[in-house]
Amino acid sequence: MSPEKAFTQEQKDAMVAAIRQAEKDTSGEIRVHIENHSKINVLDRAADVFAELKMHKTALRNGVLVYVALLDHKSAILGDAGINAKVPADFWDSIMKNMVEKFRAGNITEGICEAVITAGEQLKQYFPYQADDENELPDEISFR
Repeated sequence: MSPEKAFTQEQKDAMVAAIRQAEKDTSGEIRVHIENHSKINVLDRAADVFAELKMHKTALRNGVLVYVALLDHKSAILGDAGINAKVPADFWDSIMKNMVEKFRAGNITEGICEAVITAGEQLKQYFPYQADDENELPDEISFR
């Protein structure tokens, strides 16, 4: 089954709504990518997807990718250079931990939505929303 078919339309809509909510408070750009398998190290795969989605092209280099390999039970949260230059080294750890706990309980959509919202809340400290902000990246979920 394709990863897109693993979610109802309501679940997909909830994830997109979480992205939009998170981006209202920050100039950071958040994307969610879901696929079935990561045949390489999960962080390396997330970095490949980050590049494929052109997330490094934001003006402030403040893109965040929430990556999930459903059938392999692997996930990663990856921030761009602009974010990683400003945040502590363990910035993504608690978000990842909470997301994985939700996944283990079978709540994939809830885990992704909470991770996105929490990332947006934390990003606003470093990249607050500005009146002239543009939505530089699509809010849709990327599936492969």
